[in-house]
Amino acid sequence: MIRYMGLDVGDRTIGVAVSDSLGITAQSLKTIKRASLDKDLEELKSIIEEKSVTALIIGIPKNMNGTIGPQGEKVIGFSNYLKKRLHVEIIHWDERLTSKFAENLMLEGDVKRKKRKENIDMMAAQNILQSYMDSKNI
Repeated sequence: MIRYMGLDVGDRTIGVAVSDSLGITAQSLKTIKRASLDKDLEELKSIIEEKSVTALIIGIPKNMNGTIGPQGEKVIGFSNYLKKRLHVEIIHWDERLTSKFAENLMLEGDVKRKKRKENIDMMAAQNILQSYMDSKNI
């Protein structure tokens, strides 16, 4: 059984989502407030163990023309850091427009501004993960 965890990695937060046990649907889980690489790693390890995660799907921000910019390079650097320290498969996934999509969903749902800000990263992680799983189940 494969259990996926999706990550939307930013400078200040990491949005986290997990798949169901069948790898069909993604559920937003939490937003980690970043403190240091070691603390980020420990928090992610804890979730990986608790949820029996076997693969991480990490959203890579790309420019609209498909190139990787400065933020994408930071995320790839963080991904490489995780790859050396975690015993799970790490998959990079194009995250273009996932945060915008998540924000639009919350606007349509009339979610208050403060709640949108709190939930945007984990909802973006959910969109990244769902997009990846949908591509596998075609």
